[in-house]
Parts: sequence; structure tokens; C-alpha cells
Amino acid sequence: MSAPTTTRTFQLVSRRAPGRAALTLEQLARESALHPDMIRRFVALGLIAPGGGTAAAPLFAAQDAALLARAARLRRDLGLNYAGAVLACELLARIEHLERRLRDGSPAQRRHEVIRWTRTG
Repeated sequence: MSAPTTTRTFQLVSRRAPGRAALTLEQLARESALHPDMIRRFVALGLIAPGGGTAAAPLFAAQDAALLARAARLRRDLGLNYAGAVLACELLARIEHLERRLRDGSPAQRRHEVIRWTRTG
């Protein structure tokens, strides 16, 4: 009997937008102060994904360096394992997204969002 699978509804994976800077794995490792093997592990866990290049020479978005550095800090400072650091990064990104929506929306929309967020059942 196989274990039930779960589906994530919020993807944190960054994609390289046209015209944006792309970094090689070595450049990304330098920018994030991480070893390339650690970056490959985070790629395998879905924290970031190459936005171009080839399988042998992937290219990453410049903002991936900050995301990787955050995950590494969570591992180091809180003692999280790799999967826990990825989950924490996803949750932090989701919180930032929701806060931005509340901040940028109209007063009526903000009130509706808060009510919808706190309502149970």
C-alpha cells in the first residue's frame, strides 16, 4: 500500500523572466555563499528551479541567491533539515504575498480578506 500523496497549492519556484539576469550554478553558489551540491539539493527539493540553460549548465534567476541564503540561514540558525527549510521558505513567501495583498488592496477588500482569513467552518 503506498502512502498518500499531497499537492502543494503554492509554488515558490522562481522562473527567469525575459531580460533578467541569469546566473550559472557557480555564480549562484558564490552569490548565496553555498556549495553547489547544497544548491543541487535545494533544486531537487523544489525550492528553486533553473530558468534556462541546459541540464549540464543550468541558469538560475538572480533572486534565487537570496532565497537560497534564507534557506541556509534557517537550516543553520533553527537546526531545520533541508525539507523543513524549504517548507519554512514557502510559508514565509506565502505570508509575504498575503501581507502585500492586504497592504495594496482597498479598505473594503482588506476587511473582506481579514474576515475570510479568520472565519472558521
